[in-house]
Amino acid sequence: MTASADGRLAMRVGDRVAPVSGDVSGRPELEASVNDTTPIRVLLVDDHAVVRMGLKVFFDLQDDIEVVGEAGDGSEGVALARRLRPDVVLMDLLMPNMDGLTAIARIKAELPETEIVAVTSFIEEEKVTAALEAGASGYLLKDAEADEVAAAVRAAFAGEVHLDPAVARLLTQRIRARKAEPDATEPLTDRERDVLRLLGQGMSNKEIGSTLFITERTARTYVSNILGKLGLASRTQAALWAVEHKLAEAPRP
Repeated sequence: MTASADGRLAMRVGDRVAPVSGDVSGRPELEASVNDTTPIRVLLVDDHAVVRMGLKVFFDLQDDIEVVGEAGDGSEGVALARRLRPDVVLMDLLMPNMDGLTAIARIKAELPETEIVAVTSFIEEEKVTAALEAGASGYLLKDAEADEVAAAVRAAFAGEVHLDPAVARLLTQRIRARKAEPDATEPLTDRERDVLRLLGQGMSNKEIGSTLFITERTARTYVSNILGKLGLASRTQAALWAVEHKLAEAPRP
C-alpha cells in the first residue's frame, strides 16, 4: 500500500472528526442510540499507524462502533481476531509478514461469524475476486470517505455486502461477460430461486429467513447450494447475478 494512499485516507477520516461537548439529555435520537445500541466491535488491521489512528478517532465518535484492537500486519491481525473475536475486521490487503488475503482466509476459517471488509489502494479484478473468495463481505478503496467506511462496517455487521461503486461496476462487467445460458437458473429448485431473488434485493441471511419463514442457518445453506450450482464464488456475485438475470424483481401477484 502506498504512503500517499494511506495519507489520503487518514486526511479524509480526520476531516470528519469534530469536537463533541455537552450531554445528550433532551435529544431523544442520541439518547436512544447511546442507551439501546450495543456497539459493533471492530478490529483494525493496517501496517500504517496513521491510518489506524485516524479510523480510531473517527469511530470513537460513533455511538454504535467500538474499536477493540489494532494490528500492524496480517499475522498479528489473525492472533488478535482469535483472542478478541470482533464483529467486524477492517483489513488492509498489502502488509508485511502476512498479507491481507491470507489473513482474511485464516480468520474466516476459524471465526466464520466475524465479517471482514477489505481496504486497499488498488482496484484489480484479481485482488477483488480473491478477497471476496477468501470471505470478505466488503471491499473499499483507500480514498473512501469516512462515512462510507462506517457504512461498510455497519453493512458487514448486518450480514450485508458493501462495495465501492467502482468495484461493483467491475464485478457487474465480469458477470455480463459470462456466456449466457438459455435458462441459467434451471439447476435451481423453486426455493433456491426465491432465496436468490432476495439475495439480489440485498437481503441478509437473517432477512431472507424471516421473509421465507425459515431459519437463518437454513437460509445460509440455500445460499451455499446456489453458489455451488451456479459456479459463483460469493454471495456478492450471486446478488449481482440475480440482478443481471432480472431475478431480483419482486414477483408479480
